[in-house]
Amino acid sequence: MLTAPERRGFADLPPIVSDSLLALIAMVNADPRSDKIDVGVGVWRDGEGRTPVLRSVKEAERRLHEAQQSKSYLGGPGDKRFAELLRPVVLGEHAGDKRIVGLQTPGGCGAIFLALKLVAAANPQARVFMGTPTWPNHPPMTRGAGLEIAEYRHYDPAGRSIDFAALTEALRRARPGDVALLHACCHNPTGADLSEDQWREVADIVAEGGLIPLIDFAYQGFGRGLEEDAFGVRVMLDACDEVLVTQSCDKNFGVYRDRVGCLFVKGRDPDLAAHAMKHLLQISREAWSMPPDHGAAVVRMVLEDEGLAADWRAELDAMRGRIRMVRERLAGADPRLAYIAEQQGMFSMLPLSVEQVKGLRESHGIYMADSGRANLVGIADKDLDRFCEAVVGAMNG
Repeated sequence: MLTAPERRGFADLPPIVSDSLLALIAMVNADPRSDKIDVGVGVWRDGEGRTPVLRSVKEAERRLHEAQQSKSYLGGPGDKRFAELLRPVVLGEHAGDKRIVGLQTPGGCGAIFLALKLVAAANPQARVFMGTPTWPNHPPMTRGAGLEIAEYRHYDPAGRSIDFAALTEALRRARPGDVALLHACCHNPTGADLSEDQWREVADIVAEGGLIPLIDFAYQGFGRGLEEDAFGVRVMLDACDEVLVTQSCDKNFGVYRDRVGCLFVKGRDPDLAAHAMKHLLQISREAWSMPPDHGAAVVRMVLEDEGLAADWRAELDAMRGRIRMVRERLAGADPRLAYIAEQQGMFSMLPLSVEQVKGLRESHGIYMADSGRANLVGIADKDLDRFCEAVVGAMNG
């Protein structure tokens, strides 16, 4: 007697581990205290605690509204002019290299998705060497692409610095064709960046080992400057025949919800780069067909106009200036926090235990990840002293 196959449906979905950041956001939203401080969410905020639309972006949006005559399809590559205008910003002297192709993506996340899928299509056995801690979405995206993760310690909590010996030892163990996933600048979540000399040494190891560097470039301009923050990207392009650079405009243009990114791929020659582009277009076709237009069109209009581009750079300088001011204030609050002034970008790992983090949440309405990772520029000016006092008090026990 034949038996009907067992019906399977949504009830059979396996449990998942919720993203801790999403849980933290829910806790912040549920807290009725008016003086709560949220340093969990990774967005830049001004002195009043706002994430405003940049002047240059607002003006570009006005012009776009007046000039745009159609919202018809652009095709898989998205806004090609957008990608062209980003080349000198991201690639510098490599902007004219015909071995490098680029296409618009839905944010930096979309660029990482495409980069990992491209690696998996070329070499399913590739391992992705990934320092810990890293951006929480790196591991699931890597596993989602079907690639193996090889972890090493990026950050030494006791020394408040990069564990450079662990990094170089791990990359020397890698096989040709493996991927070295690196943060270009403003490391999320630690704020601990490679020095220029360290970048040169890593580039030599990657090139000699036949590895493919995948450089996550999400915070250009938030560290030492637009050009300075691109140092690692350009050293890798100098040294390696194959390079993946995932870029995001979400942060430095403040267009978080518009999801604006770009993937640049360097091949061994122009023909191989063009072949990689064909694969990227097919992968993106299966994922999102074509990227959303609005944010990329706005960035394009800013970069096309000399006046708007100059205004954007001035606004970015001011954003970076506030990050630096907050870092110096926190570093000056206690000698144990002095390392914060030496780090870059919005994030640092505060020297707090899980219990101390929970105590700050309960007693002071200060919300951060259990690891102590904090978005330092999430603090409004009026709350800086209170934040410093609460953190130092928690450290003192």
